[in-house]
Amino acid sequence: MRIRLIAVGTKMPSWVEQGAEEYTKRLPPELKWELKELALGQRGKGADIQRAINTEGQQMLAAIGQHDHVIALDVKGKPWSTEQLALELQDWQREGHNISLLVGGPDGLAGECLLRANKRWSLSPLTLPHPLVRIVLAEQLYRAWAINNNHPYHR
Repeated sequence: MRIRLIAVGTKMPSWVEQGAEEYTKRLPPELKWELKELALGQRGKGADIQRAINTEGQQMLAAIGQHDHVIALDVKGKPWSTEQLALELQDWQREGHNISLLVGGPDGLAGECLLRANKRWSLSPLTLPHPLVRIVLAEQLYRAWAINNNHPYHR
């Protein structure tokens, strides 16, 4: 099974890459982690923000596999505990679908991406910086795997 993080934003600081890699390298071979970074839509003085969101959304939709199970990271999504994520991971593995996790730009996900999503997940009611979200996702997926496999990491 492939878990693909499709995220708006490129050129992350080295601490972000190192932090996410620390956890993704721990994932077993049957959980293949992929990162697809997308260019941020044009923003700035006088920019059409909706156009930027739509551009990002089109790039995201093009990066999703045809049969992927899609999870939109959205502030209005449902919060999951780590144990609930572990159950979700079990379901994903049982169903055998690849997973696409969508992280939008600073103005959120395009409506088309939210419509394509099978589920919406809120990591926290806090506003998290997008670079940090990558690390949190990687760590929580590793932790969920650890729970499901009685690995001591979770304790």
